[in-house]
Amino acid sequence: MTAEDHGSPDPAGAAPLPRILCDTAGLSASGDVPAGALWKLAEPGRQLDANVVRIPPAGRVGTHTEPDLDVLLLVLDGEATLICPDGPRPLRAGILTWLPHGSARGILAGADGATYLTVHRRRPGMRIQPPGAAAGLRP
Repeated sequence: MTAEDHGSPDPAGAAPLPRILCDTAGLSASGDVPAGALWKLAEPGRQLDANVVRIPPAGRVGTHTEPDLDVLLLVLDGEATLICPDGPRPLRAGILTWLPHGSARGILAGADGATYLTVHRRRPGMRIQPPGAAAGLRP
C-alpha cells in the first residue's frame, strides 16, 4: 500500500527528494489483515531496508540471531512479547526496540496479533567471489 506522494521520478542528476511511502495506519485498518509482510521498502538506491510485518493472534517469529545487522523494531498495532535470553519483554503500540546484531530474539504475538515496523541497514546483494575471497573479509 502506498500513500500519495505527489512526486515523480527525479530527473537524471537531480538531488533525491523526500517521499511519503506508506500509511501504516491504513495497512491494518481493515479487520481481516493477512499475516506476513504488509509493506517493504523497495526504492532503488536506498541504504536501508524496512518492512511492516503482521503476526496473527498467538503467532510467532521463532528465536533467531541476526549476526550482521542491528534492527530497530517499532510496534504499530497490537501487543506482543519479545523473547530474549534474559527474559521476556512486553511490547505494545509505540514501543521502539533496538535489536543489536548478535542478539538472540523471538516474538510472540498477543491475543489480537501484532503489527510492527523493522528498519535496518540494507544487506548487500550476494555476489560470486573467487575462492578464498571471504577469508580476506574476516577480522
